Amino acid sequence: MITYQLTVNDLADMRFAYSPLLETATSLWALRWPERYVLHLPWIRRARAALADAPGARLEILDGLLGAERGWLPDFVTPRPETPLPEFADELQRVRDTPVTSAVTDFRAVYGRHPLPAVTDPAVVADTLHWYWQLAIEPYWPRMRAVLEADMLHRARLLARDGAGGVLVELDRRARLTDGYLRLYAGHALDYDVDVAGRGLWLVPALFLPQTVSPVGPDQPPTVAYPARGIGTLWESAPSRPPEAVSDLIGAARAGLLTAIDGPVSTTELARRLGVTPGAVSQHLGVLLRAGLLSRARAGRVVLYVRTDLAEQLLQGGPAGGKATDDTDKVHPVPGKSG
Repeated sequence: MITYQLTVNDLADMRFAYSPLLETATSLWALRWPERYVLHLPWIRRARAALADAPGARLEILDGLLGAERGWLPDFVTPRPETPLPEFADELQRVRDTPVTSAVTDFRAVYGRHPLPAVTDPAVVADTLHWYWQLAIEPYWPRMRAVLEADMLHRARLLARDGAGGVLVELDRRARLTDGYLRLYAGHALDYDVDVAGRGLWLVPALFLPQTVSPVGPDQPPTVAYPARGIGTLWESAPSRPPEAVSDLIGAARAGLLTAIDGPVSTTELARRLGVTPGAVSQHLGVLLRAGLLSRARAGRVVLYVRTDLAEQLLQGGPAGGKATDDTDKVHPVPGKSG
């Protein structure tokens, strides 16, 4: 159990961020234990295919980032955010700049009594993570980022409506906030109390987390990473079909678009889901916005759209159709250790 003692100033300084480096590092869990990440099976299959002919030395370095017993990651490969919308290259430079002695200390923390991996040099680790990012994460980053930004927008609205307490207790079903103490379950082996003492609190949505985690130790600025909303839609190849009556009312194209907006989503992501151009999507979004069926808000550089209560009532007028997803063939072992 991790316990953060928060002041009023800490709650007022609560910030949201995403981290492409965190997604890159934690995706290694899905490759090693696909049975725990069923929603990511389409990506796992593609990533393993991309890595099938990779040099064994690089795969050994990636596999070595996961601790021998619990699969924990060394803290230096998941640094605390410094900005809400970081670039992968900037985060990777922080890994590269890590002192060798600090990296070895982090590896010892996750390997315990087991021998350390052959490679612990931060520069080599950074180069390998960059190579892996280009193969397995970067091709899918726009859609991944859209889900993360949608989550941030949802939490920001929750913060405005219910305050900091409403946001914090929704991070995880086991999260508790009592008398200024935020208690988060982060595994049986983690147990520490932290007096945040005016240092604020970063909240980071992530796609490959089974539960809330604190990616830095108790002496570092507090950061809580948590499972993002909408992960189930990440690898969809087609949205649900709208009720026939809604199609008759506003047209099949706009009804399909309205149905596809099952959470805050960008124009680019909607175009990908529907297989049309962003320009075509924008025209229909404008009509739906003027009709009061959508609202919009900006999250960083992206405008996200969300259905209004009126749209929800409209779509509840009939049963939704089926949902098609990517084929999830049997997953074969990843090159490298099986863990």
